[in-house]
Amino acid sequence: MRTLQEAAHEASDCTKCRLSGGRTQVVYGTGNPDADLMFIGEGPGYYEDKQGEPFVGAAGQLLNKMLEEIGVRRADVRITNVILCRPPGNRDPMPDEVETCTPWLREQIALVDPRVIVTLGNFATRFMLDKPVSISRVRGQRFPLEGRTVIPTFHPAAILRGGGEASTQMAALRSDFQEIKRALAEIPEPVEEQLGLF
Repeated sequence: MRTLQEAAHEASDCTKCRLSGGRTQVVYGTGNPDADLMFIGEGPGYYEDKQGEPFVGAAGQLLNKMLEEIGVRRADVRITNVILCRPPGNRDPMPDEVETCTPWLREQIALVDPRVIVTLGNFATRFMLDKPVSISRVRGQRFPLEGRTVIPTFHPAAILRGGGEASTQMAALRSDFQEIKRALAEIPEPVEEQLGLF
């Protein structure tokens, strides 16, 4: 199996769909290549497209704050999106664009091998669960998926649009992050092989 760096390098030259024509760069993903916790959003926005890293704008600042609140460093998690190129005007990705990008995400998940995946918002949640669910109905719940736990929550950008700290969704987001913390605490510690004396 190839490395994340090799996959990211190949993805950086991708021209398999029309989004490649309008992007500044591919936003492959960032963070710990061996993370137990992975966040998946919808796709890069304006700032992410310019900087080449997911969640660097205001939504990223809120994500950082929520990670801090549960005692997790951003450098210790993996952050990516369903699609790797910014759609024009931040529109929702088209089904064929998602289909084209799916192998990049699936490979990234396989390479990182997280135990917990947090989907941010309706789009990423519907994609990962492969169901037409509503984030307000499934947020904070655990869903088993291929040996991992998926926990959907609100997208930080939706919280900011809805009033930020004052919104009712903010309390729900905090509650969901406590559930993420509990899920991480339940991951068994790796067992080191002990050498026999004889």
